[in-house]
Amino acid sequence: MRIRPFSFSARALAVLGLAALGATSFAGAGTATAATSGAHHGVKPIHQGIRPMATSSNTLKVGSSATQGVVSPTPKVYLVFWGSQWSSDPAGVAPDMQNMFKGLYGSQDTWGTILSQYCEGVAKGTSNCGTKGTHVVHPTTTPLVGTWFDNAAAAPSNATAAQLAAEAVSAAKHFGNTTQAPNLNAQYVIVSATGTHPDGFPSSGFCAWHDYTASSYGNLAYTNLPYVPDTGVDGCTTLTDGRALSGIESTETHEYAETVTDTWPSIGWNGGGGEIGDECENMDAFVKLSTGSFDLQGLWSNSAAKCVTHG
Repeated sequence: MRIRPFSFSARALAVLGLAALGATSFAGAGTATAATSGAHHGVKPIHQGIRPMATSSNTLKVGSSATQGVVSPTPKVYLVFWGSQWSSDPAGVAPDMQNMFKGLYGSQDTWGTILSQYCEGVAKGTSNCGTKGTHVVHPTTTPLVGTWFDNAAAAPSNATAAQLAAEAVSAAKHFGNTTQAPNLNAQYVIVSATGTHPDGFPSSGFCAWHDYTASSYGNLAYTNLPYVPDTGVDGCTTLTDGRALSGIESTETHEYAETVTDTWPSIGWNGGGGEIGDECENMDAFVKLSTGSFDLQGLWSNSAAKCVTHG
């Protein structure tokens, strides 16, 4: 699992320290049975240009020969807009996230095809799946299979990692994913509202992070996606287009790809520079999908031996 840090638009701080966050446990609605997987770690430099672009020495390798949890072979995204605070959405994050995922499939989405080279069910240390293993399948329909505005009550103004994990468990229950089988491909994106500060955002120095938690529904992959536009228009992207939504689009495509290729960190695909998105934090591209144009972050391709924005 990797945290994606951000830079303040005002550039008021030259460096932000990224605190290591300890493991947390919870008991959400009587359904959680274990702690979250461990400490969140990994840093993307505040000034993204400082970090050298990944090289062939950063080739991704599979961390476990497990047949489950290494990748999500058929990715399914569940967007969870957490809390009654979503009565306010000044940047239009909720419709934007839905439209972006509604376009991440089919022949027009050549970004998502980068993921198809990665697989599970092969030997630990594998860097080229070839025809072996179970590969990630490029979606032929939208990977967005569920959206939930969980607005019956306010979300915590400063949600802890444990509370975020518990919300993922609540989401699994809401969507009826109450066994391990559907959760082998599911990722629950917990999107916090403007003005809230999940896990110390923004002063902790990250744009977002992903992880997994054990529950009575099996292991659940989830993302902590704060209201990234609160950082300013250039906080989480290398683009300088002035769009309030570019940063959150770049951030969430980073986390989506990492969850697909390292579903239960860190038994999936990692390299010298981290996960598939960590390797390429200096690369963003404004890409046209069937539902609009979006800021998609570049990903590491073993087959190309470099960061790319299309397969």
